[in-house]
Amino acid sequence: MKTVAILVFLALELAVCGCATGSPSTVVNTSTSGNWEVQLTGGKAEASKLNFVTAFSVTNSGPLDITGFHFFNNAACFANGVNGSTETGQATLVTGSTNQVTGTLTYTVTSITPSGNTLALTGNLTGTSNGTTGTTGTLSNGVVVGTWTLTGGQGDPSCVVPQGTGTFLMCQGTATCTVP
Repeated sequence: MKTVAILVFLALELAVCGCATGSPSTVVNTSTSGNWEVQLTGGKAEASKLNFVTAFSVTNSGPLDITGFHFFNNAACFANGVNGSTETGQATLVTGSTNQVTGTLTYTVTSITPSGNTLALTGNLTGTSNGTTGTTGTLSNGVVVGTWTLTGGQGDPSCVVPQGTGTFLMCQGTATCTVP
């Protein structure tokens, strides 16, 4: 009986620890920082004037560290400048074995002036990483494609659904991008 118990114990130990015969970690971390240009399509009247540029950083997943934001157009739904809006976001970057990056990104702009409008973007992110096993690579050719919704209706009646819905394309850097 003791022999059976010892064999079971050894089998469990091998199953749990693997005796260090497992493959090495292939985790590649990816980070991004810098400017992203966002082009929205859809929307009517004032809700069609919401293209913007933003700067942020994130590594792997978590909240965006947003360091810059500016609408290209001054529209009735949002004011530009320090007291125009607040921005938050979240991203998940998953790097595959061929350094292809996939993930998700959400980005929210909440108006301060006029108060009460919210622009919410949700999309799928793709790109490539130059990272290697155990290092943190840099995202390149980053593109996010998704949908946006504007709610609130403050400042102009067109600052609300259904006038404020559509799709968006977010491109990393200053180069013009296309849907992959």
